[in-house]
Amino acid sequence: MWLMLVVWFAGAAAVLYSLYCWVIPSAVQYNGKLALLWHDVIVEHLLDTLTRTTRPQRLLRAVQKNATRNNPLSVISAIDDFCRHREWAMNVGDEKGFILDSVVNEVSPVTALELGAYCGYSAVRIARLLPPGACLITLEFNPDYAAIARQVIAWAGLEDKVQLVEGASGDWIPRMKEHFGIETFDFVFLDHWKDSYLPDTKLLEECGLLRKGTVLLADNVICPGAPDYLEYVRKSLSYESRFFKSHLEYTKAEDGLEKSVYLS
Repeated sequence: MWLMLVVWFAGAAAVLYSLYCWVIPSAVQYNGKLALLWHDVIVEHLLDTLTRTTRPQRLLRAVQKNATRNNPLSVISAIDDFCRHREWAMNVGDEKGFILDSVVNEVSPVTALELGAYCGYSAVRIARLLPPGACLITLEFNPDYAAIARQVIAWAGLEDKVQLVEGASGDWIPRMKEHFGIETFDFVFLDHWKDSYLPDTKLLEECGLLRKGTVLLADNVICPGAPDYLEYVRKSLSYESRFFKSHLEYTKAEDGLEKSVYLS
């Protein structure tokens, strides 16, 4: 009797383990909505409860354990490895990260703005490529995320190139010129709440923070999606827009980045 119970529990545990580690992750790889539901809701809440830590805290520990101080590439590699092999997280990711890198290298911005820092991954990718004397301002609404991002950026040795600001983008954008002495931005990376892409872009315009030639790069325009933003930049005579097809970070689900050059 006891032997049968042990065998039954062992079998059930093996099935659950297989479902958790391989079957479900493989099944949701090609569906963005299911992938987000599984990774960003179910798994994250489960691990938060079991470990009494947050995903950003676990990601930071992976950086501290596996990345070399003052080496941005090792920080990027440590986060990508964590997200591909241990726990998914909503960074721009390695595949789309190469597109981000190419655009930053093309623009070579002196003034750059990131909307949505999360844990600092994309800030590290951007800041490491900035020319001497350039600065990245990154905004993060969530103070817990901001605290982790500061430590990740510091581990990469990029504090001198990044100014991280806590608060809502709608509150900070009108204060950019006064607070930071910024006239206009050369490059803007949008990676925060998708329903804020369009109002924040219009606010950047209204505040005179975009100049002719400013490049806007928006992540996750397909998944979760920013249809109103896409319609605006693609139809507006003020922008020349191009779509870069890719995949939702660390999955095979369809996604992409929209690069929009401000014309007037």
